[in-house]
Amino acid sequence: MGKALDLAHVTYEAPDLALMERFMTDFGLVKVASSNGALYLRGTGHQHHLHVTRQAAQPRFVGAAFEMSCKEDLDHLATLPGSSPVARSQEPGGGWEVCMRMPDGFEMRAIWGRERAMPLPLRAAHAFNAGQRKHRINGSIRVKREPCPAIRLGHFVLHVSNHDESVLWLQERFQMLPSDHFLPPGQDGPVVGTFLRFDHGQELVDHHSILVLQSERVGLHHCAFEVQDLDAIMTAHDFLVGQGWKLDVGVGRHLMGSQVFDYWIDPFGFRVEHYTDGDVVNAQHKAGSFNGTASETTQWGMEPPPEFFE
Repeated sequence: MGKALDLAHVTYEAPDLALMERFMTDFGLVKVASSNGALYLRGTGHQHHLHVTRQAAQPRFVGAAFEMSCKEDLDHLATLPGSSPVARSQEPGGGWEVCMRMPDGFEMRAIWGRERAMPLPLRAAHAFNAGQRKHRINGSIRVKREPCPAIRLGHFVLHVSNHDESVLWLQERFQMLPSDHFLPPGQDGPVVGTFLRFDHGQELVDHHSILVLQSERVGLHHCAFEVQDLDAIMTAHDFLVGQGWKLDVGVGRHLMGSQVFDYWIDPFGFRVEHYTDGDVVNAQHKAGSFNGTASETTQWGMEPPPEFFE
């Protein structure tokens, strides 16, 4: 059985690539290429690209790609029902891929051998002077309201018609582990949401890279990009407000995963998140359960509107 190492990118369709580029550049991504009717954007890390938009008449979330540990992983995935044969990727960066579809039709690609990007400059995280721990000595913080570089694609959230079937599909193909579960408010079951993480053994990974939620409205809830620290969140937040882009919710701190976040709506109605200071765990982490209300998922900050959870 193969094992996924990381998220590689998310893919959308939209009618105006220039408009998507303008928003996502303000958000903190960098253009890599625009070819064959598609826009490719990267972060500061080693992934060749993190965000793909294909030219199309109507906006649509297409799916995502997972980086696999070896080419043999692709050979195995190609034998599973609904998988394509192993083929050379036609996207910039090259490599090999297998295309699969989740039960609700989301296009999930397993990739290996894609060209690595040279990291882009990124300022060091600011030392924080807490009440009883002073790490910044004889120094001050001076920041500007500007785009904050997105480092990496951290996670995405799917609304699905059959939670258990979708979680099993992802676990069978990518060997992901559950980190926490959502239960209906005030009830002991059934499980209606599962946070999934990659299995790197004793190495630390994000609390989740995918959240799968049972829903009557199938689709993408959001994708999220990690940024350096709290100053990055706040300065970019003010910059995006000044540019006239649509704030969805934030700044706040999540309960599940602990991230400090803000969410924006791109020009085509897709929700996209900045986050920092999220929980990290290893394979020893045991999944817990949460059966509180939607509003209780935010510990502090701007309370999400009811439609945020639909």
